[in-house]
Amino acid sequence: MEQRKQPISVIVPVYNVEAYLRDCLDSLLAQTYPNTEILLVDDASTDHSGGICDSYAARYAQVRAFHFSKNRGPSAARNEGIRRAQGAFISFVDADDCVEPKLLEKLYRSLCENKAEISACAADGADVKSGPAAVYSRAGAVRCLAQGAPFSHVPWAKLYKAALLKQCSFDETIYYSEDLLFLHTLLKRVERVAYLPDILYHYNQREGSQVQSGMNERKSTALLAHDFVCKDAAKNFAAAVEDFRQLTLEADRSMAMLAVKNGCEGGRTFLYLKRLQANIRRHFSWRALALCPRIKEAISILILYVSAAAFWGIAAIFTHVKRGRGEGDGADKTQNQRGRTCI
Repeated sequence: MEQRKQPISVIVPVYNVEAYLRDCLDSLLAQTYPNTEILLVDDASTDHSGGICDSYAARYAQVRAFHFSKNRGPSAARNEGIRRAQGAFISFVDADDCVEPKLLEKLYRSLCENKAEISACAADGADVKSGPAAVYSRAGAVRCLAQGAPFSHVPWAKLYKAALLKQCSFDETIYYSEDLLFLHTLLKRVERVAYLPDILYHYNQREGSQVQSGMNERKSTALLAHDFVCKDAAKNFAAAVEDFRQLTLEADRSMAMLAVKNGCEGGRTFLYLKRLQANIRRHFSWRALALCPRIKEAISILILYVSAAAFWGIAAIFTHVKRGRGEGDGADKTQNQRGRTCI
C-alpha cells in the first residue's frame, strides 16, 4: 500500500538518561513499521547520554542526533525534533521508556482506518485507566484529556499527523505540565482522535527523575499551564471544566507534597506552598474536589486550601513515617521489568 510507505519520525528528547537510553533506542530500532527515522535531541546532558546518541547515529542510518549547547528543557527539545522531522507522521518517546515492536505499526493503522489526526494507545507504568477501542470527537477527546482516561496528558504513546504539529509547537517558557498545555491546544485543531487499548508503551517512573524533585521556578511554570487550560476550557469546553479543575487541584497537591518531601529551591518551601495554596483557591470548586479518586487526596487539598502551615506540618509527619517504613526511597521499581516487556 503506497500510503503505508510514508515515513514516521520518532522524537526522543534526551537528558541524563545513560542508564536507560540504550534500552529505549533498541526498542525503537525493533519497530515493525518499515519506514522510520529516530531523532535524538540531547538537551545538554552532563552524563554519557550525548555520546550514546552519537554512537547510535553512527551505526544506524535511520538515527540522527542533535545537541543543545545548554539545557533548554523538554519543550525546546521536542520543538527541535518537530522542526527537523521529515516524516508525514510524528511520535514522541521519552528516553527512559521503551516500547513494543508494533507500537508505530498499530498506531498508524488505527489513525488511517479511523480517518483521525491523532491515534493513542494504552501504556503501563502510569496510573491511567484504559478503555475500549473508540474514536472521539474534538470535545470528547478534550474530555478524555481532562479526565486522564483512556489516554492522558502526555505526548508519548500517540501518533500525530506531522502537518498538525508543524502548526502547533510546545511553549518553551513552560517546563512542567507543558504536555497538558500542548495537547489541549492541539486538540482544538483536530476532528477525530482514535484510541486502541493495546499496551504498546512502557512508562518508567523512576525515583530520581525531575518530575519527582522538589519545587523550583521551572516547575512552578506548571501553574501557568493549568491556569490557561482551565480558563480556555471554561470558554470552549464547558463539559470538561470541572475535570480540568480537579486535575489542577491534584497537581498542586502533588507538587506541595514533593516540596515538603524533597525541599525547594533556595530553601523557600513555605513560599512555594503559599503559591500552590493560592492556585488551589483560584481553581477550587466542590464539584472538582468530589472528582478526586481518593479521600485522602481530597482531604490534603482541603488542608492546603485552609492553611499552608498546617499542610506543611502534616505532610512532614506523613513523609517521615513513610520513610521509616522504607516506602518511596528505593530505586526504580520498574527497571527489572523492562527487559521482559520491551522487545
